[in-house]
Amino acid sequence: MLEGFIEGLARYLLEISGGSLIWVSFYAGLFVALMTSLGAMVALFAKKLPAEGVDFSLSFAAGVMIVASFTSLILPGIASAGFPPVALGIALGVLLIYAVDRLLPHEHLVRGYEGPKGMKERLRKVWLLVFALIIHNLPEGLAVGTSLVYNLEVGLITAIAIGIQDFPEGTVVSLPLAVIQKKSLGPVLIGVLSGLAEMVMVILGAVFFTAFAWTLPYGLGLAGGAMLYVTVKEMIPEIYRGEKSETLVTLGFFAGFYVMLLLDSALG
Repeated sequence: MLEGFIEGLARYLLEISGGSLIWVSFYAGLFVALMTSLGAMVALFAKKLPAEGVDFSLSFAAGVMIVASFTSLILPGIASAGFPPVALGIALGVLLIYAVDRLLPHEHLVRGYEGPKGMKERLRKVWLLVFALIIHNLPEGLAVGTSLVYNLEVGLITAIAIGIQDFPEGTVVSLPLAVIQKKSLGPVLIGVLSGLAEMVMVILGAVFFTAFAWTLPYGLGLAGGAMLYVTVKEMIPEIYRGEKSETLVTLGFFAGFYVMLLLDSALG
């Protein structure tokens, strides 16, 4: 049933896009941006998100990203082009996000400030958190765009999974920002901005790897490595920061893990 839905969705998107993969990537990017924005809109109605809800949401997103890194990017790349180009792409993806992580000032909800020390006092806390969200979202957008070029159905599965985890991720970030700003509209707009940044990466990834198809195996590895770096270095340390909710965090991780596996299994 799920397989038939994905195949039907792929045919429909190709039909309304006139067979253009770039337009399909636009619709996929619009979907993930919308999910992030809808998650951010929760700040309009809720004043506080329980700590357990934050932990579960982040761990769910981490589970989705771990599986998607392999099933939608790394393993398909190895199957199509062999290990060396994908391995090099993974290393490039890790180095890229590592450089962004060090050069772009940002602040995590738990771990605090990262980036050039001289920039900490110059930027308001809200913008530091915004930069952190964008750093997380860019690899996700690249993953969707790259996987769409590799295989339309695989790309749609990735977009659906990323969109599902973008909703709670947008909520997790928007509510703390609402507390900081003492008003709700600003955080919603910030959530929309981060979603649009992710959408841009979906389209850029699709455009680039369509134009330079020979680089696709490297791109699959790069997107996979970037997502793995964000998950292992940024998200997992944040969600396992304390001992009180370890069981809930682990359950959230495997919930996301199984959701992505279920979606991926739709392609057989």
